Amino acid sequence: MKIIVDAMGGDNAPQAPVRGALAAAKEYDIDVVLVGRGDAILSVLEQDGIHDLPPRVEIAHADQVVEMCDNPATAFREKKDSSLTVGLTMLRDGGGDAFVSAGSTGALLSAATLLVKRVKGIRRAALAPVVPTGKGGAILIDCGANAECTPEYLLQFAFMGSYYAERVLGCPEPRVGLLNIGAEESKGTALQKEVLPLLKKAGEEGRINFVGNVEAREAVEGAVDVIVCDGYSGNIFLKTMEGTGLFMARELKKMFKKNLLTKLAALLVSGGLRDFKKLLDAGEVGGTALVGISRPVIKAHGSSDDYAVKNAIRQAVQFASSGIIEDITENVEHMRLPAGLRRAAHDGESAGEN
Repeated sequence: MKIIVDAMGGDNAPQAPVRGALAAAKEYDIDVVLVGRGDAILSVLEQDGIHDLPPRVEIAHADQVVEMCDNPATAFREKKDSSLTVGLTMLRDGGGDAFVSAGSTGALLSAATLLVKRVKGIRRAALAPVVPTGKGGAILIDCGANAECTPEYLLQFAFMGSYYAERVLGCPEPRVGLLNIGAEESKGTALQKEVLPLLKKAGEEGRINFVGNVEAREAVEGAVDVIVCDGYSGNIFLKTMEGTGLFMARELKKMFKKNLLTKLAALLVSGGLRDFKKLLDAGEVGGTALVGISRPVIKAHGSSDDYAVKNAIRQAVQFASSGIIEDITENVEHMRLPAGLRRAAHDGESAGEN
């Protein structure tokens, strides 16, 4: 398997992508293509005492870099020789099995959608991170790619999230829940009320294991394996979880440093504290899958270090070998609205864009 890595993307590029890719090539027994400025990549290798390109690692030169200040919708077109554009073009043309980048999320989403393309019939790609829950973890789909959604988008997110949970997380018959402010069917905005019967119908037909509305509190406790939501709500949910985790970790640290007795207590529970910190560490997961694109694309966190990049590449390997894209392709007709409803939704969507 060959993974294409954006060596110039992220806050810690090129050091983190290059070192993470080398570690991944060795640990996961894969081929890696580092896309970016060749001299910068070779400089990192020399800093680490590596004078010859390691086996199974190659460089694809790209002069330009998509910066965070660039317009995400047009950057990949304006910088045709950027590591992002060159890497995704390689993926599209069969030069690798997956693409990993810690660069701009908006630019990656735009470039992947327009260069690599979505699976035919999928209306929007979605960002689907794995979030920690009381029962291990759940797929949150969408977490920010689509701030405004239609019922059809959410219906497709539910299917795609279910396939992802089953194939990548190894969760049989994953429980799918619609994020809402209450479990009652009358709760939510027009979007939640309109998509609920569509999800119930998919559940009754046995296509997904839909369990109904789920509140954020129950979702965190592990009530579902797939949390379906629009990108606006999903991003707030994700950032709130991240902030709460950081707050709790900081308060626990202060508590254990209070006096000699609490410091001794900290020693006794140090293993558990390490596990707790690991649970909340985004670097352990590595990245977020861009689900709905016709080839595997993984977005690593912008601040990823080499360990996080290595884990993002591991996730790319899992995604590429999972069969999830084939699942989506084969079942896309079941994710579409009836013709009449689809026309009405399309008219409403078009009106909103004008």
